[in-house]
Amino acid sequence: ARVGAKCANCACACQIYQASGKPEDIPCYRSNLLLEIYRRHFTFRGVLQSKLTGQVYLTEERIRELAESVYHCTGCRRCSFECPMGIDHGLITHLSRYILSEMDIAPKALVVATREQLDGKTGNTSAIPVPALLDTLEFLTDDIKDEKGVEVPFPVDQPGREYVFFPAVSDYLLEAETLKGVAITFYAAGDVDKWTIGTGYYDGINYGLFYSDWCAERIISKEIEETKRLQGRTILIGECGHASRSAKLFVPSFGGGRSALPVVNIMEYTLQALRAGRLKLDPGVVTERVTYHDPCNIARTGWIVDQPREILRSFCKNFVDMAPKGTKNYCCGGGGGTVSVDEIRAYRTGVTGKLKADQIRATGAKYVVAPCANCKKQLREVCEDHGLKDVEVVGLHDLLYKAIVL
Repeated sequence: ARVGAKCANCACACQIYQASGKPEDIPCYRSNLLLEIYRRHFTFRGVLQSKLTGQVYLTEERIRELAESVYHCTGCRRCSFECPMGIDHGLITHLSRYILSEMDIAPKALVVATREQLDGKTGNTSAIPVPALLDTLEFLTDDIKDEKGVEVPFPVDQPGREYVFFPAVSDYLLEAETLKGVAITFYAAGDVDKWTIGTGYYDGINYGLFYSDWCAERIISKEIEETKRLQGRTILIGECGHASRSAKLFVPSFGGGRSALPVVNIMEYTLQALRAGRLKLDPGVVTERVTYHDPCNIARTGWIVDQPREILRSFCKNFVDMAPKGTKNYCCGGGGGTVSVDEIRAYRTGVTGKLKADQIRATGAKYVVAPCANCKKQLREVCEDHGLKDVEVVGLHDLLYKAIVL
């Protein structure tokens, strides 16, 4: 077997292998597909062997196998905890995808969305033009007034604010409750004048993280440029795992190192306001059982693990955790951009999402809080395909919108 370190310790951590039982789903097997290409074509021994035997290792068949394998992986990086050699198989998967993308081999869904974001008329992955964005914000303001009786603004193009807000742009189409929760949190905390949405660029999604560093850098540059255009001081990312991780990692890398703009996730802001006593939450509103799903991109390194739990426990009296949780959580099954590839839904929910479905069922929860646009989509499909009919997948700020006391 072409296994990198040959021990296959990573197999016990991989939810895909645990569900499928196929040797080719073992993370080090997948990594070795790329490493073997390197050995055969970029080392003295490999080149000599090819000349002596007349065989070329990198064939169309090998390329096809590599492409299929790396897009079976969700890039959750849970396996990195188990490797005795410290190999990050998720990072090798990303490198493989980047190399393939330079050969024009990448899922159409990722390419189309990124092309619209970088070169399209709207400049975002959901192709939402500015007039549609403004209409949506006006509708959400009216909705809040009808439901809460207060005028809660969504500030637009306000210069000199502390935070410039970048959610996953799909939230403007699909996650109204999350956005209303964010706006009413700023309102209740007395910070309406501290945040703004920019019309120059308003998409936190960064699919470059999944397959192309070149695309990732260009997308990060757009966030930086928009924040500077509005004279903002902090990049604020909404409820989105990969948007948060890509900004947290790459804004310093591509935007000035130590002098780069700080990056904050919306849950960090909300917890800060809660601890300061500027938010009051009613513990009698959400009485159903609530559990929390850790998005891999913000939890795997330990960055955002306890913060959302502290918020939820402050007003959800029937909160339960999944097992495992936090840094060792199971991926939703749609990580690494695979959630955008609808033609593999049966694989995403039946194989990569199987253990997550089992986790959710074991909690008996009504609400699964998943503060990530991709996780929400995937988990809703997982629940649907696994018969979890009574489960509702929501954002953290969806529940805050219900419980917040004005």
